[in-house]
Amino acid sequence: MTKAAPDAVHTAIDYTLRQDRGRLIAALTAAIGDFELAEECLQDAIEAALEKWPDIGIPKSRRGWLLQVARRKALDRFRRAKKLKEKSAQIAVLEQAEAEAPADTHDIPDHRLRLIFTCCHPALDEKTRVALTLRTLGGLTTEEIARAYLDKPATMGQRLARARSKISKAGIPFEIPDGEALEERINSVLSVIYLIFNEGYAASSGDAPIRTDLCDEAIFLARLMVQLCPDAPEVAGLLALILLTHSRNKARYLDGAFVPLDEQDRNLWDQKRIKEGQSILEAAMKRGQVGPYQLQAAITALHCEAASAEGTDWPQIAALYRLMEQIAPSDIVRLNLAVAVSYAEGAEKALGMMEPLARSLGKYQPYFAAKADMLRRAGQIAQARVAYESALALTTGQADRSFLHDRLTAIGDLPKKRPS
Repeated sequence: MTKAAPDAVHTAIDYTLRQDRGRLIAALTAAIGDFELAEECLQDAIEAALEKWPDIGIPKSRRGWLLQVARRKALDRFRRAKKLKEKSAQIAVLEQAEAEAPADTHDIPDHRLRLIFTCCHPALDEKTRVALTLRTLGGLTTEEIARAYLDKPATMGQRLARARSKISKAGIPFEIPDGEALEERINSVLSVIYLIFNEGYAASSGDAPIRTDLCDEAIFLARLMVQLCPDAPEVAGLLALILLTHSRNKARYLDGAFVPLDEQDRNLWDQKRIKEGQSILEAAMKRGQVGPYQLQAAITALHCEAASAEGTDWPQIAALYRLMEQIAPSDIVRLNLAVAVSYAEGAEKALGMMEPLARSLGKYQPYFAAKADMLRRAGQIAQARVAYESALALTTGQADRSFLHDRLTAIGDLPKKRPS
């Protein structure tokens, strides 16, 4: 190996952690038996990489190198703490792995599903479950998660630290539950997987509007869940929803600019993903246990099946949202229903449905973006301008800000220079 520039080392480590942090933490936790210690040992390995890689070069298998060094750090900690008897089982696993695995190995055990069930343990509140999973499996920084929750980074850091400590001190098992415990935790796990996908599909921070690593992670986890729960239609529904949604990825941005659904080049949509998603959804719905993920997948499938924006079956989409409002009511569902009605029955009718949502969705960017579009189509330009400005104020992604600015420019009275 040749020497590496410090900038190249930082880039390599950042990329590796984006891609493989969850897998590394899961493998370490499985070997060490301590979630909190696994994170500390991985951090030790990262610091070792920052120190050594400039001199020895960047290893062929960066994640293999980090895993091996983290295992050694764990062994060193056990030995220094004189926990040889107490941790004999973990030490045996680590020593065997040390003897068998070269630093350039690609064969890292995959325990990510066990990790997500640990993060989603009912001993943790819902916000903590999601934040912890996004940090450990999604690889988001504390700052990114705090921004998504409108929290201060220090507050989110404390929440994550308490969660890790609670998992370790309470002896929460690093395992996939079975029986009733599995049933109780499935919905929480599905929710977190979907949030990971959404963070990748529409990144809340950073320069890239799409994070394909998070989308791929969510698809991988959803497939594992289908293998674990082959008879659960909502699990299959989530996988179908993610595949169908992800099929449009390549058409959503053109030269860095956001392209709305009705203007996308449908030739860029991934037909292989669409067909797989449709097949999975069809099999799930035949079970007669329709749930929110299946309904969302069915709505997305209708968009994918339309040859053009004008050919979209908006009345059927509105009907599906009305059904979803019955089985899983929320103001987000009501917002989506209003959007569907605006295309099926007219923007004026939909605007009447938006008013009751103003208070609860007063800080929700999609509410103002949707309202602005309805007002624009209804010819209420002054009100549309106000709504676009509200949406713009709540938008962080550069591509989305540019899109909204262009819409504002198109209806007049706005400088043509895009916001930075």
